[in-house]
Amino acid sequence: MAVASGPTIYRLSSRRSKNTFMRMGGARPRSGNFPLRTSANLPENSMTMKPGLRDILWMAVGAAVLLAVSLLVLHFRDLPTPSAQLAFKARRVELVERMRLSVAAASEAEKSAVMAITDGDSQLYADQARTATAAVEQGRRELEQLLRPGSPKNENAFLTQFFGAFAEFQRIDKELLDLAVKNTNLKAYSLAFGPAAGVLKEMDAALNRLVVVGGDSASADNLKVMRLADGARIAALRLLALLPPHIAEESDQKMDEMEAVMAKEDQTVRQNLEALNALRLLGGNTDLSTAAVRYARFTELRMQILKLSRENTNVRSLTISLREKRKVMMMCQDALAGLEQAIQEEPIAGLSNHTPVSPR
Repeated sequence: MAVASGPTIYRLSSRRSKNTFMRMGGARPRSGNFPLRTSANLPENSMTMKPGLRDILWMAVGAAVLLAVSLLVLHFRDLPTPSAQLAFKARRVELVERMRLSVAAASEAEKSAVMAITDGDSQLYADQARTATAAVEQGRRELEQLLRPGSPKNENAFLTQFFGAFAEFQRIDKELLDLAVKNTNLKAYSLAFGPAAGVLKEMDAALNRLVVVGGDSASADNLKVMRLADGARIAALRLLALLPPHIAEESDQKMDEMEAVMAKEDQTVRQNLEALNALRLLGGNTDLSTAAVRYARFTELRMQILKLSRENTNVRSLTISLREKRKVMMMCQDALAGLEQAIQEEPIAGLSNHTPVSPR
C-alpha cells in the first residue's frame, strides 16, 4: 500500500483491504484509487459514546471533592489572620487596662472629695470621680460588644463578675459623693469652734465681770452672785466641750446620750442666769444682760450644730469609703485583672501556644 501526497489517497493492493474499507462505510471506488472519508463525512451515530456506570461514579466523586475543596477554601478565607487576632487581643487588653486605671482614679478622687475641707474642693473631686466612673461605664459597654457569647467561658465569667461589682460600685459612689459634698460635719465644726465659741467667750467675760465687782465684799449677796455666775459659766463651757465629740460621733445612740447631758447643762445655765436676774442688787446690770443675750445666741448656734451633726455626712461618707467602697473597688479590680489574664492566654491560630507578651 502506497501513500501519495496531496489529497489523501490510499491504494489497496488486495481484495481484503477493499472489503474492509467498504465495511467502514466508504463508497466503492471507481478505480484502484479512492479518497479517505474524514470524520466529518461519517454518520453521526457512528461517533456517539454513552458513559458507563464507572464513568458516572468517577464524575460524582470528582464533583464531591471539588465541592469540599471549595468549601474549605471559603472557610479558611474567612478566618482572621494571626496578625488580625493579635491586634484584636491587644485592643481588648488595652481597653481592660484603661478601665482598671479609671476605677482606681474614681476611687482616689472620691476619697479626696471625702477628705476635702471646703465645699469647693469637695465638689471638684466629686466631679472628677464621676468623670472617671463614666469612663469605666463607657469601657464596659465597648467590652460587652467585643466579648460576645461565643467568647471563651472564663472571659464571659469574669465579665459577668465585673458587671455585678461595678453596678454596686456605681450605687455606692452615688450615695457617697452626694454625702461628701454636703460637708455637714465640717460645717458643724466650723460653727462650734468659730461663732459658738466666740459668743460663749463673750458671755463668760460678762459673768466674770460680775464676780470681780462683788469680789471685794464678803456679803451673802455677793457670794451668791459669785456662785451663780460661776455655775452658769462652768455649765456653758461644758456644753461647748460636748459639741466636738457629738460632731465626730457615728452612733445615733451615743449622740442621744450626749444630747441628754447637754440638756442638763443647759438647764443649769438657765437656772443660774434666772437666779442672778432675780437679785435686786443686779437689777438693770448690763453685764448680766449681755451674758443672757450671748447665751441665747449660743443656744441658737448649738441647735444648728446639732442638726448638722445629726446629718453626719462626712462621717458617713468616710465610713462608706473605708468599708463598703474599698471592698467593691477591689472586687472590680480583681474581675478586670482576671479578664485581662484570660484574654492574654487566648491561643492564636498559626502561632505557638505560649502566653503572648502584653502589648503594653
